Amino acid sequence: MIVDLRLQTGYKQILGMAMPISLAILVPQINYITNNIFLGGLGEQSLAAAGITGVYYLIFAVIANGLNNGVQTLIARKAGENKPDEIGHVFFHGVWISIGIAFLGIALTYTVAPIILRATIHNTATANQVIDFTLIRIWGLPLLYLYVMRNALLVGINQTKLLIWGTLAETVVNIFFDYGLIYGHFGLPAIGFNGAAYASIIAEGSGLLVIFVVIHFKGINKTFSLFEDWKINFETIRQVLYKSSPLILQYAISIITWEYFYILIEHHGDRALAVSNTMRNIFGIFGVFSWAFAATANTMVSNVIGQRKPEEVLPLIRRIVVLSLSCSAILTLFLNFFPEAFLSLYEQDQSFIAEAIPVIRIVSVALMMMSFSAVWLNAVTGTGNTLVNLIIESITIVAYSIYVYLVLETWNMPITWGWASEWVYWTGMFSMSFWYMRSGRWKEKNV
Repeated sequence: MIVDLRLQTGYKQILGMAMPISLAILVPQINYITNNIFLGGLGEQSLAAAGITGVYYLIFAVIANGLNNGVQTLIARKAGENKPDEIGHVFFHGVWISIGIAFLGIALTYTVAPIILRATIHNTATANQVIDFTLIRIWGLPLLYLYVMRNALLVGINQTKLLIWGTLAETVVNIFFDYGLIYGHFGLPAIGFNGAAYASIIAEGSGLLVIFVVIHFKGINKTFSLFEDWKINFETIRQVLYKSSPLILQYAISIITWEYFYILIEHHGDRALAVSNTMRNIFGIFGVFSWAFAATANTMVSNVIGQRKPEEVLPLIRRIVVLSLSCSAILTLFLNFFPEAFLSLYEQDQSFIAEAIPVIRIVSVALMMMSFSAVWLNAVTGTGNTLVNLIIESITIVAYSIYVYLVLETWNMPITWGWASEWVYWTGMFSMSFWYMRSGRWKEKNV
C-alpha cells in the first residue's frame, strides 16, 4: 500500500518518473510506424493516405490526452496533499466522461467526417481510402479512452513503471495482426490497407485488458477505492470538465490544424504527402522523451504545489528542461547523421529519400525546440490554470495557420518551407509559457 504520495524533485526522481512514461509513449508510436512500414509495402499512395488517416485519429487521441492531463493534474494534486481516498473518486468520474466523449467522436466520424474529407482531398481514390479506413479505425476510440484514463491514474500516483505492461502487450499484438491482416499471413485474410485499422483496434483492446489485470493484482483498485462508490457526483464531473475542457479544446485545435496542414500538403501531390507522413513518424518516435518529460512536468509541478512548496517549481522545471533537451540533442544528432537508415524502412525509392532529407533537417530543429517548449507548456498545465494553456494554443495556432496557408497554398513553396511552420508553433508556445511561469501569476490559482 502506498503510504506517502508526495514527490521529491531531484534528477533521480524526475528520471524515475519520465523513463517509464517515455516507454509508454514510445510503444504507440512504434505501432503507428509499424502500420506505415507495412502500408508502405502496398505503394506510395497507401503511405500517403495513411498520413491523413493517422492525423485524423490523432485528433481524437489528443482529445483523450487533454482529458488525461486534466484528470492527471487533479490526481497529482490529491497525491501531493496525500489524500488517496479522493483519487479514486476523481478517476471514476474521468472514466465516465471519457466514454461519453469517445462515442461522440464515433458519431461525428460517421456523419460529418466523410463530407469534410471528400470536399478537401483532391484525389478521389485517396479520399475513399481514407474514409473507409477511418470508419473502421474509429471503433477503437472507447478502448483508447479507457486506456488513457488508466495512464492518468498511474502517472498521477507515480506508478509509471506499470505502464510498460499494457504498452508492451499492445505492441506485440499490433505487429502480429498488422502483418497478418494486411498481407494475409498466419492463416488470416489479406485485407490490405484496412487490415491496419483492425489490427490497431485489437491491439488497443489487448493493451487495455493487460493493464486492467496488472492494476488489479497490484491492489491499486483497493488502495484508491476506484470502483467502490458508483454514485455520480455532478460537482466532481464539473471539476474534471473545468480542468480538462480547455486542454481538450487546446489539443483538438492543435491537431485539427495539423490535419489542415496535411490537406494543404496533399494539394502538392502524393509524394509530398508520403514524405510528410514520415515526418509525422519522426515527430512521434524522436519526440518521445520530450513528451515524457512534459508529462512529468505536469505531474510533478502539480504535486509540489499540492505540497505547498511553490518556491521549488521553477528550479524543478529547469531540471526537467536540462534532461529533456539533452535527450533530444542525442536523438536529433543520430537522425541527422543517419537519415537514410530511418527513411529506408518505408521501402521507397532513392528519389523519395532525397526529397525527404531536407525536410528532416527542418524537423530536427523543431524537435529541439519542442524538447523545452513542451516542458514549459505542461508546467502551466500542472498549475491547474488550463485556460491559460488554451489562450497560448489559440494565439500560436492563428500564427501557424496563416504561415502554412501563405507558404503552401498562396506562394506554393516546397514542403520543406511548409514544415518550418513547426518553428513558428514552438516559438509561440515557449515564449508565452515561459513568461507566464516566470511571472508568478500561477501562485494565485487554486485547484
